[in-house]
Amino acid sequence: MNANRQKERSMQVTTANLIRWGGLSAMVTGIIFAGIQPIHPPDVLASVTTSAWAIITTLKTVMCLFGLFGIAGLYARQVEKAGWLGLIGYLLLTIFYAVQMCFAFTEPLILPLLATEAPKFVAGFLGILSSTPSAVSLGAIPTINGLLAVLYLLGTLLFGIAIFRARILSRWAAGLLAGSGPLAIILTLIGHPINRIAAVPMGIALIGLGYALWSERRTPALTPIAAEGSPQLRPTEAK
Repeated sequence: MNANRQKERSMQVTTANLIRWGGLSAMVTGIIFAGIQPIHPPDVLASVTTSAWAIITTLKTVMCLFGLFGIAGLYARQVEKAGWLGLIGYLLLTIFYAVQMCFAFTEPLILPLLATEAPKFVAGFLGILSSTPSAVSLGAIPTINGLLAVLYLLGTLLFGIAIFRARILSRWAAGLLAGSGPLAIILTLIGHPINRIAAVPMGIALIGLGYALWSERRTPALTPIAAEGSPQLRPTEAK
């Protein structure tokens, strides 16, 4: 009977467990973000219809989904000490991943369909990353992409500083996260595809922070109820 109760207790979905799973999500995000950069197909029209393009760009969508959950877990773990700086950084990165997911969703599912029917539009869409002028109007897409750069820069900087100051998770990873945004802007000035290197520091930072969160042991240590006449011990938190 006691064994069944312990099993049910271990299977319960608690806030602490959800936060730890957020750490695992952050690790997955970092691994994908850093791992796809060396093997990413060139951002040219000929790449859009290849299988490599379909696989890599689909991984981008997966990365954004895990990123939303991972950032939420990192923030929830230190919400009391992160302050307004952490809240602003969290919101900026959440918006970044939400908008980036729309771009990532477009790349494997929409661009290949337009590669033959509207090749100039696809070439212009791909040219946004390399700052190549488009032969056709792309509407608000370039402006939104520019907004993503701002969200990335400020989000990583503020969120990284907040985590560093909170002193709860890995401080080296927090510092790396804070510096990854400015580094990305600097490398963007150098040009594409060199600026893909900027994704590696952020990826490593998310892996480090996610692992620090996932490996934490904050499960309450339950002590048995004492017999009648002896002092009762209350649950304590394992440290």
